[in-house]
Amino acid sequence: MYQNFQNPNPQNPTEPQERALLVGVHTPADEHFEDSMEELRALAEACDVCCVEQMAQNLQRAHPTSYIGTGKIQELSGLMAASDANIMIANDELSPSQLRNLEKELECKVIDRTLLILDIFAQRAQTREAMLQVEIAHWQYMLPRLIGMRASLGRQVGGVGTKNKGVGETKLELDRRKIEKRISQLNDELEQLTHQRQNQRKLRRKKGLPVVSLVGYTNAGKSTLMNALVEFSGAPEEKKVLEKDMPFATLETAVRRIQLPDNKAFLLTDTVGFIHKLPHHLIKAFRSTLEEIKEADLLIHVVDYSTPEHVHHIEITEKTLKEIGVENIPTLYAYNKADLSDTAIPKVQPSALYMSAKEAVGISDLLTLMSRHIFQDYVTCRMIVPYNRADLVSYFQENAHILDTSYQETGTHLFLECSKQDQNRYRLFLEE
Repeated sequence: MYQNFQNPNPQNPTEPQERALLVGVHTPADEHFEDSMEELRALAEACDVCCVEQMAQNLQRAHPTSYIGTGKIQELSGLMAASDANIMIANDELSPSQLRNLEKELECKVIDRTLLILDIFAQRAQTREAMLQVEIAHWQYMLPRLIGMRASLGRQVGGVGTKNKGVGETKLELDRRKIEKRISQLNDELEQLTHQRQNQRKLRRKKGLPVVSLVGYTNAGKSTLMNALVEFSGAPEEKKVLEKDMPFATLETAVRRIQLPDNKAFLLTDTVGFIHKLPHHLIKAFRSTLEEIKEADLLIHVVDYSTPEHVHHIEITEKTLKEIGVENIPTLYAYNKADLSDTAIPKVQPSALYMSAKEAVGISDLLTLMSRHIFQDYVTCRMIVPYNRADLVSYFQENAHILDTSYQETGTHLFLECSKQDQNRYRLFLEE
């Protein structure tokens, strides 16, 4: 079974472009095979690869030494020649022997889904922390595959599979000992950055602001939702994050303070999205970044409601969160892009909202749902602030919701709504 794709017209037709044939093994247990193959094509195109053909084989399990059956390899070789394809991309992570045997039989570059995702991460990484995490994951993946990858890079220097900065044909000639030493050095540097991130989280915690984390499948609209919330809060334009209709547009964890009209505030974090068959190398390498999610008081699970596979995407996200130890955190479901379905929006439920982040429909409803969770410890109280403590009045003006103010002989009388933490901190000024 195979499928032909139209040439997507590369951005620069004067330059040679890699032409890929996508190959997948459809096992009885894989109920979402077609969706994963469509994702594979999107991942390849994100790396500027032209996908010209697609082939699938129904098997009980992938062939242990060649991924697909030996007879299918001959058919694949002919199909690659007929379509002028110069690279094969597998829909699963290939073992070292599968990689070597396919390279030998097809005499072309062979990469798998894992390396494709690693390539995208390498392209998107901007901060030093993200670059370290990607390079560590890449080397951990490459170690058992050096022989096969050496053959690939000998056929074609550059292109998909070689995007990691500092990782290329020359470095693949390093012996295992030197590579393991390099991984150790990278881990040491990453550990230092992890400590810095932990200290930043401690400082944020001291301020007493609740933390809300956006989680979800890649390209579900998390960054679009963050930008909609940033805009709603009146923050400057430069506080917005990158949003693009592509897999893994966001790798770096972004933290933004969201100020509400009643002076309540919370911290909103946006982290990397998840995907079907997310490489375990990446989960392990990005664990320090994903620690941000574990510190959250509330999760907003952003779901692309416009795709028929949205239930499966929810399951994948929840499974991945469990793998990194994120459990028992209150969760609201934001069914994004609901305007592309027949659902009337906004549609509010106790723990879910059907909305559109791009059209900014349902933002205020989402904030109402969030407030019920993260501001449960807010209390109303009366305080008498001496006139020589004008700084305290200013503090409450910025960090509490002042319901009434009066000026009397004893000082400024405030009737306000504030956090339980602030009430305890300034209980000396509470009106008896």
